[in-house]
Amino acid sequence: MVTVVRPISDRRNKWAFGVGTIGRDMVYTLVSMFLVVYLTEVVNLPDDQLWWATALILAARLFDAVADIVMGAIVDNTRTRFGHYKPWIAGGALASAIITTLLFTNLHLSGGAFVAVFALLYLLWSLSWTANDIPYWSLLPALTLDQKQRESFGSLAKIFATIGLFTVVVAIVPVTKALGGDVRAWTMFTIAVVVVMLLGQSVTLFGVREPNIAVPQERTTLKEIAGVVFHNDQLLWTAIAMVLFMTGYVTTTTFGVYFFKYVYRNENMYSPFAAVLGVAQLIGYATFPIVSKRMKRRTLYTLATALILAGYAVFFFSPMNMIFIGLAGLLLFLGQSWVTLLMLVFLTDTIEYGQWKLGRRNVAVTFALQPFINKVGAALATQVVSVAVIISGVNRAVTPDDVTPGGLLIIKIAMLIIPPILIIVGYLIYRAKYRIDEGMYASLVADLKERGQLR
Repeated sequence: MVTVVRPISDRRNKWAFGVGTIGRDMVYTLVSMFLVVYLTEVVNLPDDQLWWATALILAARLFDAVADIVMGAIVDNTRTRFGHYKPWIAGGALASAIITTLLFTNLHLSGGAFVAVFALLYLLWSLSWTANDIPYWSLLPALTLDQKQRESFGSLAKIFATIGLFTVVVAIVPVTKALGGDVRAWTMFTIAVVVVMLLGQSVTLFGVREPNIAVPQERTTLKEIAGVVFHNDQLLWTAIAMVLFMTGYVTTTTFGVYFFKYVYRNENMYSPFAAVLGVAQLIGYATFPIVSKRMKRRTLYTLATALILAGYAVFFFSPMNMIFIGLAGLLLFLGQSWVTLLMLVFLTDTIEYGQWKLGRRNVAVTFALQPFINKVGAALATQVVSVAVIISGVNRAVTPDDVTPGGLLIIKIAMLIIPPILIIVGYLIYRAKYRIDEGMYASLVADLKERGQLR
């Protein structure tokens, strides 16, 4: 009897993987960008409770960021008939859907009890998200060894992710206002978002077929995890550069609602502005494969950083005019989309580098650095935003007129001066320390195949 093996379709995997990011990024955007907005503008936490809530969010994110590395080892060691990744993707999606809904639900608590329960729910959300996020993105390097294919897969995934992200950013203010603007309105919005996530994740779970591109190896022990991370110098430098970039980027985006309400003084303009940013980011992700064929990655990173810095300069010095602010947003988010994809492929290529250098292939442990980076960046950004809205007087303000010119300047500095400084430092670290270019990567893969460590 002859067994017929069906070939794995790259196109099927590419689209099934990409579609899964729509709802995931809707949920992540809701929590990472709007949880503080929900606490300050909907729940109306007083300053003392907001200090505690945001401090506990920071602690939970940092704890979970470290736990990501352990989760990566668990995923790498998973052996099931459904593969390394799919059982964790499914379980993590379901758990995070439930807990996300609880985060934006009326808990009928107040004072210290509210803060304590809220912090516990946030920690559980972080852990459940980790259980989904690490195996999900670990699928990408497991689908192909080809650099250009990885860029293509990652670009499409980021396009879908951007659709999900900006669907939330554009819709959240008008939709929740139309539903009443209260906690119940935010709960209804959250339920709709998590349903989209579960549908998208189902497409990935049932649509992606994982190829077998690596030779089986022994399980990674907990003692070996630190060596996988800290002995891979290219992974470490990439992680540091990415943390700095993400902290700056998320800080700016999280200030969006506050900027348009208190500085621009027209909260309704936030949604059309966000739509402009979404278009810019979609253009960036769509053009990345084309531009990357014509430029070396290092040159592309330099160009992207220049666009971002130009955007910050225009934003800071522009009058309160949507034409100038829109132009600044276009420059910022076009450059940001290219850097985000570059960081993704930089991180992906460190998998083969680590295998070549250390003799072990640890896809999920390596990719655990991506959620680690996102969580640390988001945690630091949340602290910058929460401190700024407290000391500027924004959190206590009943109307925009209650915020002083000095308070508005604090918001602008935290939103438009601190972030580009962090982004510049991250870029300089990359230029000085990252050395896996196209030629070196091809040499690594060829050597690994000669050793019999890749098929």
